[in-house]
Amino acid sequence: MRALIVGAGPAGLMAAQTLASAGVAVEVADAAPSPLRKFLLAGRGGLNLTHNEPLEAFLPRYGEAAEALRAALEAFPPEALRAWAQDLGEPTFVGSSQRVFPRSFKATRLARAWLKRLGALGVVYRPRRRLVGLSPLTLLGPEGEETPQIDGVVLALGGASWPRLGGDGGWVAPLRAAGVDVAALAPANMGLHIAWSPLFAQRFAGAPIKAARWTLGGSSSRAEAVVTAQGLEGGAIYALSSAAREGGALKVDLKPDVAQEALAQTLARHPRASRSTRLAKAGLSPVAIGLMREAGLPTQAADLAALAKACPVQVTGMAGLERAISSAGGVRWPGLDAHYMLKAQPGVFVAGEMIDWEAPTGGYLLQACFSTGMAAAQGALAYMRR
Repeated sequence: MRALIVGAGPAGLMAAQTLASAGVAVEVADAAPSPLRKFLLAGRGGLNLTHNEPLEAFLPRYGEAAEALRAALEAFPPEALRAWAQDLGEPTFVGSSQRVFPRSFKATRLARAWLKRLGALGVVYRPRRRLVGLSPLTLLGPEGEETPQIDGVVLALGGASWPRLGGDGGWVAPLRAAGVDVAALAPANMGLHIAWSPLFAQRFAGAPIKAARWTLGGSSSRAEAVVTAQGLEGGAIYALSSAAREGGALKVDLKPDVAQEALAQTLARHPRASRSTRLAKAGLSPVAIGLMREAGLPTQAADLAALAKACPVQVTGMAGLERAISSAGGVRWPGLDAHYMLKAQPGVFVAGEMIDWEAPTGGYLLQACFSTGMAAAQGALAYMRR
């Protein structure tokens, strides 16, 4: 049996490993000259493989797609991903935030060991080949169009974030032409644009905003955000991606562990002090006070407390796909069977970020890519055997 994997990211290579381990002759095609390019970029600051929490707490991180992803995540959960890394000679550890990292803290060693394992299994890499057709499956390579003679195929072409690394969403057109229902790709885990005053941007760009609760629409997040010259980034902001795409007002509770009335009483203790001094004595950081100044500082203690508990931040836009960590949209779930096969194209399976799901940072993105890569490969293997 011969199988083709199109896409050389984590989902595609996990599919390749699964099939090759079952004795299938596997080729991996990708538009890039080398595999795992985005994976390697993600690992420059510390490769967050997965998250150390029970599966029932893990699953809700995927929002509306949680139940659709359940079977794949149960079959290859976080502990299985950690065991896989250990088997490649890269033991993992759990950080203080419960995020899981390779002990080397980098992606390079893990990627090198993985590619060596795939080579030993006979997996062949075909670079600079782009999917241009699905019926029949057609690749555009260095010497023109190719129509591989295969028994099964897994598409793992990623989303459309960081297109300079190869994931530009170019697969959407050929899939739609073949009758596959694909939701438009949109930025996820992206920063927000804020029209800061020049003074605030100059003083606080790069400053973290800690211990705050951010609310946008019906969603809220309590994590760290970071001020940039253009707006806000960080886990707290990324977690609000879906709500940000729908629009709505962003507000921040700068003292989430203190009741508004108690905060007002604290602020009233120093009536002759400046507003900044009173806020600092109440435990607000300089950047938090700066945020309140951007909204306009009132005079009375009760009004200052109300502003600190619900400080409005005027969002002017979102970072685009070229700067987003991941993307939302993709192949809609009703177009897939339980084994990740396209109903419109029997024998073609899909995996990873090209499916319509999204998740916050913290290891959830990579985990679902690995898990769906294995699930799609197992579906393809069963199909080829039939």
